[in-house]
Amino acid sequence: MTLPRIVVTSGEPAGIGPDLCIALAAHSLPVRLLVAGNLDLLAERARHLDADVAVTAFDGGTIPPHRPGHLVVADHSLAAQCRPGHLDSANAAYVLALLEYAVAGCLERSVDAMVTAPLHKGVINDAGFPFTGHTEYLAAATGCDRPVMLLVGGAMRVALATTHLALAKVSAAITRESLREVVVVLERDLRRLFGLPRPRILVCGLNPHAGEGGYLGREEIETIGPVVDEMRAEGMELVGPLPADTAFTRPQLETADAVLAMYHDQGLPVLKHSSFGAAVNVTLGLPIVRTSVDHGTALDLAGSGRADCGSLVAALGLAADIVRIRKTTA
Repeated sequence: MTLPRIVVTSGEPAGIGPDLCIALAAHSLPVRLLVAGNLDLLAERARHLDADVAVTAFDGGTIPPHRPGHLVVADHSLAAQCRPGHLDSANAAYVLALLEYAVAGCLERSVDAMVTAPLHKGVINDAGFPFTGHTEYLAAATGCDRPVMLLVGGAMRVALATTHLALAKVSAAITRESLREVVVVLERDLRRLFGLPRPRILVCGLNPHAGEGGYLGREEIETIGPVVDEMRAEGMELVGPLPADTAFTRPQLETADAVLAMYHDQGLPVLKHSSFGAAVNVTLGLPIVRTSVDHGTALDLAGSGRADCGSLVAALGLAADIVRIRKTTA
């Protein structure tokens, strides 16, 4: 069996990303695993956590099959010494360099997928780099016009029509054109990446009660509903626009392959309530495979030994599954 080649970016050095990578080394993983990070930092974090992990430098050749107790690291230099839990904007360029390295590997096909540990958006912006999140960065780096954020937790998949956007700006951001583009990417990648031949998608309305026939807002009548009708006529299996509190009930979810929420906090709290710590973030629409954890840097847990690597393990497993599906359907 050909093992998927996966690079994991270790994220914010002061956060739990390094801890998660060290914990990942203890697992038996059917992949060729490479961690992008600082060799000395990861070795020191392993010692600090009293983890029996051998951290070695990647020689630039073939990524070896993962062995429990071993971590192969593509070494990148830190600009400043790092202490767990203490952010330093001097290391922002290092965090971005890890992403650049992983993206280049995916585009050059020296790796099959990238998995990202959490980073800290604020400290990157404090360093003078405009940065709104992994999703937007990866879209720009790969020339993707319409990235779509999808969270996967157990059997539930929740995609977002808008991502990291202030609530006051959401309505204006949802146009017929933008929504149509999101639905096209979501439907296509559910088939391409998840092997679903005819995905059934529940589309949420924006307003309470999906607008209550226009009394609580007209976005469903003027934008969302027409797009759903048009694309259903083109052969897609779409249901909606549904009130979010209806879409996320068990009878509805049991019949669906994914839910399309209109904004970040409409859909993700439901999924995270049911699957936090084991959910996976997948960026759809990219020419590469990228998955990530469902949580942030957790500075208060860095170096404590209490960080749970469940989401990173799940993200790695889903990335490997997607790689296998793509190879069998290519």
